[in-house]
Amino acid sequence: MDTTPVWFMRQAGRSLPEYRALRDRHGILDICRTPELAAEVTMQPVRRLGVDAAILFSDIVVPLEPMGVELAIVPGVGPVIDSPVRSRRAVDALRPLVPEEGVPYVLEAVRGLASTIDVPLIGFGGAPFTLASYLVEGGPSKNHSRTKAFMYAEPAAWQVLMERLGESVLAYLRAQVKAGAAAVQLFDSWVGELSSEDFRSYVLPSVGRIFDGLADLDVPRIYFGVGTGELLGDMAETGPDVVGVDWRVPLDEAGVRTGPNVALQGNLDPALCLAPWEVIEPRAREVLGRAPGTGHIFNLGHGVLPETDPGVLGRLVELVHREGAVDGDG
Repeated sequence: MDTTPVWFMRQAGRSLPEYRALRDRHGILDICRTPELAAEVTMQPVRRLGVDAAILFSDIVVPLEPMGVELAIVPGVGPVIDSPVRSRRAVDALRPLVPEEGVPYVLEAVRGLASTIDVPLIGFGGAPFTLASYLVEGGPSKNHSRTKAFMYAEPAAWQVLMERLGESVLAYLRAQVKAGAAAVQLFDSWVGELSSEDFRSYVLPSVGRIFDGLADLDVPRIYFGVGTGELLGDMAETGPDVVGVDWRVPLDEAGVRTGPNVALQGNLDPALCLAPWEVIEPRAREVLGRAPGTGHIFNLGHGVLPETDPGVLGRLVELVHREGAVDGDG
């Protein structure tokens, strides 16, 4: 395209009144399991905001169920795991994911969307560390202490867990691409809890195998984590085409850390979208101005906050399209 592309993480969801109306009648997992509903929610921000990509509406824990994990998404809490994985026996009990059998509704939604929309569809999956954190903690956690303790105390079991999750996520992402996804993003929401040394020892190999395993499909591969400023160089080494950057590191500095071989995605602070437009506009221009020459996708540094006015997001899209770099093709 002739300007910087723009989409927003969690662009489909709680900030949109049409989504909230749908949620009054359906639970999140029900929407994820119903292709027509997942497709509708995926398209809502494309229609309303004019973004340059649709992000498949689902949840990163969806593939865990067919792997033998009983879970629920509890309002106000998030994913809750019935029986946390805290032993080698529990790790060994996880079944490999066969996407066509375990999550056929996801692939049906992808196929339907890919055949009808006029913007690229981005598929996604949870990265092994973040999925492992949900499995070990039993749900969301502030410090992921059980996860890290298991990682340190049971390195052999942890390696098997990373391999099992990595293989399943790779199969999941490959299936989405074959169903029509034009790009894929690997969400590693909690990996910023790790040091560089621990990331390289305990996480990098499994993530690297995922990106290597997608290389032959020739689609853009995006890797995103929160609080990962100290890991950006390590994340780039796993082999993605694009590294997502949260709001804590300016894009020009992030580009120094990631090197010349990856584009960047980000990185306006989501909280800024709650401020007046005269505050937002110069900060958005600053993000555009700091983007490296390797390519840039304008996005927030994390997901859209529920209180965000969709009209602000629409104005951001217009600003980026108007003022984004001519060669900013991400």
